[in-house]
Amino acid sequence: MWVLIIAGGGILVMILGPFSISGYGDFDSLLTSIFKAIIAIVLVIIWVLVLTKLKNWIFKKEIKS
Repeated sequence: MWVLIIAGGGILVMILGPFSISGYGDFDSLLTSIFKAIIAIVLVIIWVLVLTKLKNWIFKKEIKS
């Protein structure tokens, strides 16, 4: 489970790290930060849901056997 969490964090950093918004003058860094934060929060929520489903599936499989 921890390996999946670390891998998910690495993927998140690789996707969001190089992303930037330009063309809005002084607000470039602020807009980029807000956009990265929103995407990161959504991806973390999705990742937690996936890991929860995986955990429940593994425990149900263990209980049946």
